[in-house]
Amino acid sequence: MRAGDDFGARIKLLEDRLVPALRPLARVAYDYRWSWAADGAAVFAAIDPHRWRLVRANPVRFLLELSRERQEAAAQQPKLVERVRRLAEVSADETIDSVQSPTQRGPVAFFCAEFGVHESLPGYAGGLGALAGDLLKEASDREFPLVGIGLFYRRGYFSQRVDLSGWQQEYWLEDDPEELPMTLVRSPDGAPLRLDVTLFGESVAFCVRRVQVGRVPLFLLDADLPENDPLRRWTTGRLYDGNRRIRLAQYGLLGIGGARVLAALGIEPAALHLNEGHPALAPLELVAMRVEQGATFEAALSQVRERVVFTSHTPLPAGNETYAPEQFLQAFADLARRLRLDEHDFLDLCRMRPGDEREQPGLSPLAMRIARTRNGVSRRHGEIARSIWQPMFPGSPVPIGYVTNGAHLATFVAEPFRRLLTTHLGDPWLRNPADPAAWEPVHRIPNEELWHARNESRRRLVAYAREKSERDRLVRGEELEYAQAGSLGLDPDTLTFGFARRLAGYKRLSLLATDPARAARILSGQPPVQLLIAGKAHPSDTEAKQLLQRLFSLRRDIDPAGARLAFLEDYDLAVARELVAGCDVWLNLPRPPARGERDERHEGDLQRRPAPERPRRLVGRGLQRRQRLGDRRRRRRRRCRRPVRPGRERGDSALL
Repeated sequence: MRAGDDFGARIKLLEDRLVPALRPLARVAYDYRWSWAADGAAVFAAIDPHRWRLVRANPVRFLLELSRERQEAAAQQPKLVERVRRLAEVSADETIDSVQSPTQRGPVAFFCAEFGVHESLPGYAGGLGALAGDLLKEASDREFPLVGIGLFYRRGYFSQRVDLSGWQQEYWLEDDPEELPMTLVRSPDGAPLRLDVTLFGESVAFCVRRVQVGRVPLFLLDADLPENDPLRRWTTGRLYDGNRRIRLAQYGLLGIGGARVLAALGIEPAALHLNEGHPALAPLELVAMRVEQGATFEAALSQVRERVVFTSHTPLPAGNETYAPEQFLQAFADLARRLRLDEHDFLDLCRMRPGDEREQPGLSPLAMRIARTRNGVSRRHGEIARSIWQPMFPGSPVPIGYVTNGAHLATFVAEPFRRLLTTHLGDPWLRNPADPAAWEPVHRIPNEELWHARNESRRRLVAYAREKSERDRLVRGEELEYAQAGSLGLDPDTLTFGFARRLAGYKRLSLLATDPARAARILSGQPPVQLLIAGKAHPSDTEAKQLLQRLFSLRRDIDPAGARLAFLEDYDLAVARELVAGCDVWLNLPRPPARGERDERHEGDLQRRPAPERPRRLVGRGLQRRQRLGDRRRRRRRRCRRPVRPGRERGDSALL
């Protein structure tokens, strides 16, 4: 099943650049297993901390740019050389090809529009991608046969800068695949594998790049090829492009092209797992292949459906993107022709209500219709999904179950807690965290040691936040005194709150700005607290950008000295790991039911924290105040309907 690739040649090129003591790192660099190994990132950083930060923790580029002087200095440190050797043992050459499942015919093909494996690999925006990346890692740890299918976005998702007014500025950095931990997939004759799909009536050529995530291969499709014109090359230009035509082309390439990659590599998957609706055309491409071999559409669809699993993450009907029928048909007319379906039948496959020509088609209804198994991502979300999709299943129970999303333990657990748990629990807690027996010894851990691990985790976070906040403020052009206030004022021994996620109205960061005076009292009271915020607004979400700008305009009122409130720019997986590992209290305030996919509270739960007395009182008072407000508003509504004060939502309270 293993495809031809350049891994051996690429590793050899890196080895030739390194002194003998560091050559084992060449192989390590091309397997992302180092990123969740206990000493993985720390080994690279120990060789040249400044260079490691400059290359954004990209191990291939790091080794390519590592000076001979630094290499020789590292080779003279026996303890560091021994750490290199141990890390290389963790990343032994063991891939999914050597893994066999006694219950499956082939691997699960996991399709997703984004994969958040690591910050050095572009191509993720938020929770959907983080979940997909964690799933690949967990499959590797459990030796579960799985392959990932996605797109290689040369510019990934946007980078964020915030100007002095608080307005978010976006920019995109183009990545060179030659400097990333990936390699070209090749045909049996040794030439790069080239495939194509027909989208909007034109052939879009693409190559395939392979990323090794432990034992699991991730295949990424790349349309940035000389044989494509600039428009077709832009299909994989950047994640979630703002142009609807480009997004349709991306989803067509992901679904149709991904299915063709599996066929070209000789992979017969036991199941196709569609993570959200974006890749929903993949099963239809498998149906089209069977129709071209003489099967009827109905028979082919019945065969393929038995292998399709669909996970919905969207908690709102508006989150399922739809398109004008004319544009949808232009994009996928070739697929409809190969399926031998007329326009109406093809569009009806992609509607919640077949025959309703007023309803625009979309890929989520298609995924829901052709899947054998459907699920939401929490018990509550399963209930919401059943209510959203009820019109597709009139007069019968809606066949949507649920799974409970989680996080990859080894990626997000704080290092002090990893050491503590390994000391008292051994290895089972990390190998099989779902086994209650693995956690039985946790009751015997002394409180003093738990509290020490919690304090050490916070101190690490504060050291990181001090440096980053000062650097962000300097780049923004803040006054020097204010720029330095964060590095001087953030306290490693102060209760630390965290709020980090995609900035959107329903996530309600606005609660912080509802009552600035009260927020200021909380931050500066005795004992004081401090708050770290991070997040990006979608480039097209003007409302979210205005919310961030409003918060910036109030920051001098909430935290005049700039020492208790810090906004950490350019939120990504690296920032997320630091925050969830070090914060004492995680703020998670979405407006129900607008929460579906995995959010950072899952990672935060990995660090179970003793709840200090002051936060308990604050939270209790906040809840009591909220209940009293709700009671008064209900009585008021019974008397008359009055408008809510501008800038405040019904039922919202300030900060806590």
